[in-house]
Amino acid sequence: QVQLVESGGGLVQAGGSLRLSCAASRSIFSINVMGWYRQAPGKQRELVAVSTSGGGTNYSDSVKGRFTISRDNFKNTVYLKMNSLKPEDTAVYYCNVLDSYYHIVGSWGQGTQVTVSS
Repeated sequence: QVQLVESGGGLVQAGGSLRLSCAASRSIFSINVMGWYRQAPGKQRELVAVSTSGGGTNYSDSVKGRFTISRDNFKNTVYLKMNSLKPEDTAVYYCNVLDSYYHIVGSWGQGTQVTVSS
C-alpha cells in the first residue's frame, strides 16, 4: 500500500497563501483519484479537493475558487495551493487515495498543520 507524507503547513495570516505537498512512496500514475482532506479541532474530517488521473478536479464549496489541487506524476506528489486563507481554514490537512466513488482506500499519514491567524 502506498505511504503518503504531507508537508508544507505552517502559520499564516488571513489572506495569505500556502502550498501543501503530499509525497507518495511509489508511482501515482496508476492512481485514479487522490484527495486532500482536513480536520479542524472538534470537527469531522472533510474532503476539500480531489484530483483524477484524467486531469479532473473537484472542490468543496468552502474552498472553491481559493484552493487548487494538482499532481506531478513524475515526482509522485500531489499539491494543494491555498490562497486567500481564512481562520476557518485552520486544520490538520491530509491526503489519501480514493476509489472512483470517493471512498478512502489508502492509509492516513501524519498530516500537516495549517493555522490561519486573523
